[in-house]
Amino acid sequence: MGVLVRVASFVGAWFALLVVGGLVVGLLVPGPAAAVAPAVPLLLGVIMFGMGLTLQGVDLAVVARRPRAVLTGVLAQYTVMPLLGWGVARALDLDPLLAVGMVLVGAAPGGTASNVVVYLARGDVALSVAMTTVSTLLAPLLTPLLVLWLAGSLLPVPAGSLVLSVLQVVLVPVLAGLLVRRLAPRAVERVLPLLPWWWPPSWAPTGRR
Repeated sequence: MGVLVRVASFVGAWFALLVVGGLVVGLLVPGPAAAVAPAVPLLLGVIMFGMGLTLQGVDLAVVARRPRAVLTGVLAQYTVMPLLGWGVARALDLDPLLAVGMVLVGAAPGGTASNVVVYLARGDVALSVAMTTVSTLLAPLLTPLLVLWLAGSLLPVPAGSLVLSVLQVVLVPVLAGLLVRRLAPRAVERVLPLLPWWWPPSWAPTGRR
């Protein structure tokens, strides 16, 4: 258990460098890296389930206390991000498949990674979690519509399959994590130290914000 906790702490402290390292590995050895692609939806679902485990009612209450801040963040998520993706694709004259990918990334809801970055940057984690939750709940409706609007002329996008994918990978795992935390809070508290999101780097104040 102690070893796993130290590994989680290390991941939390060096998250940015690990992401860059993963990018470099993918570029240098694309073959082995591509072999992991079929498991990406499952891995994303596991990550979103972990995010659900970290949530509590007090975290979600920030939506009621600061609706303007949450609304501003979610509005930027579904306007600035997809438009930036579309603009970059147009500016670089990307292949239609790559262009759709850029728009899709921009139109996707925030995830656990955003919460980790906010935590490590000593930001408002509760607000980040609330924005992630709201954007996730809106994703089944807004993500397909944005992709169809911005990328539909470049490549046909099956809206039904996209909605189903978002439900399976994002919404259902988050709600499952919330449910598990509600039904077995003591068990979840014991495994939370293994989640990198829970642990600050060595220079940060101890305890959760």
